[in-house]
Amino acid sequence: MKVMIAGYGRMGQLIEETLAASGQGDEVTARVDLEKNDAAGIIDSTSLAGMDKCADLIMDFSNPSLTDELIAYATRTKTPLLSGTTNMTVAQMDDLQAVGELVPVIWSSNYSFGINLFRHILEEISPVLAGWDVEVSETHHNRKVDAPSGTAKTLIQAIDPEGECALVFGREGNCGERTKKEIGVHALRGGTVVGEHKVDFFGNDEVFEITHKMGSRQILVDGAIAAGRKLLLREPGFYTMDDLLFG
Repeated sequence: MKVMIAGYGRMGQLIEETLAASGQGDEVTARVDLEKNDAAGIIDSTSLAGMDKCADLIMDFSNPSLTDELIAYATRTKTPLLSGTTNMTVAQMDDLQAVGELVPVIWSSNYSFGINLFRHILEEISPVLAGWDVEVSETHHNRKVDAPSGTAKTLIQAIDPEGECALVFGREGNCGERTKKEIGVHALRGGTVVGEHKVDFFGNDEVFEITHKMGSRQILVDGAIAAGRKLLLREPGFYTMDDLLFG
């Protein structure tokens, strides 16, 4: 497949390396980032306005400052879009979903098979463990700029889809007893940790916990490329990893 990569950081570069080694004739036809770099073949988002369709799929692992231009380009050229960008506004997410009326679109905060299985399991067991205390913790490298992680937010939504629980971000001082309608959220940052996510359910005299640890970004890249190939076989629509993995 021909791919436009949006966001040419560590993820974008690893996607290109993996596609080049796939042996399936994949080709990166455009690289888009915040700043133009002629030497690296990178264009900026303003260049998209005058570009014709050049790829079978857009793989976007950039940031929300590129989102509007990418959505406009995907809409105009009818190019399927795979997005892993987090921290988009509600309006941007609505616009992304609207592109699905024209072409296949998928968004996920994490393309790891294990994380998506994690979220799927949480949706199944959380109603069974209603009334138990829940704490979510995530650990990432010291260069990560947002907290909590997009994946942690996705796991929280799986636990509490109606948003009935208050989110308590750490605790300090005389904060009082824990209530039943809260989820504790904790973000650890340090070293080179790629990503660890843990959910604890605390009951009377027992604890049930699920943990997922990432050894490298390669699992995210492999999952995203596999999702992209499946996406291109779908009709227009806005899809989730659940749709592709378990649908």
